[in-house]
Amino acid sequence: MAERVVAVRHKREVPIRLSFEPSGRTGGPDAPPKILYVSGETADLSHSGIAFIVSSIRIKENYLVGENRVLNAELDLPNGKISMKVVGQRYEQVGEHISTARYLVGASIEEITDENREAYSHFLRYGDKKGSARGLKLRTEER
Repeated sequence: MAERVVAVRHKREVPIRLSFEPSGRTGGPDAPPKILYVSGETADLSHSGIAFIVSSIRIKENYLVGENRVLNAELDLPNGKISMKVVGQRYEQVGEHISTARYLVGASIEEITDENREAYSHFLRYGDKKGSARGLKLRTEER
């Protein structure tokens, strides 16, 4: 019997900005590629993936999930912004009415620098608390 190992998920809501180059080039041959982006909010985070909520599952004709599209994700953590590359694995529509419909996207983390990984891991462990040795200040009282 094979057991599946699932990374622990942490409910953390922070702003996220996702960008990517569209799959089809528009404009002339010398025109630089246009960068498309969408903003949203994370729903939960783990060491191997993130889930985020966005208002649209596609930008123009380019879907966020599918075609192994690599998304450049920028998370606005309390101690600063970090970047990573993610690939959307699945999505579902959330919200009761079309006017309030949003999309929950699950993505795997494909690439992250060591420095960003350290900041990300700290945020997973402590959230927005300053409870690390680096952020901890000791106070002494004189009596």
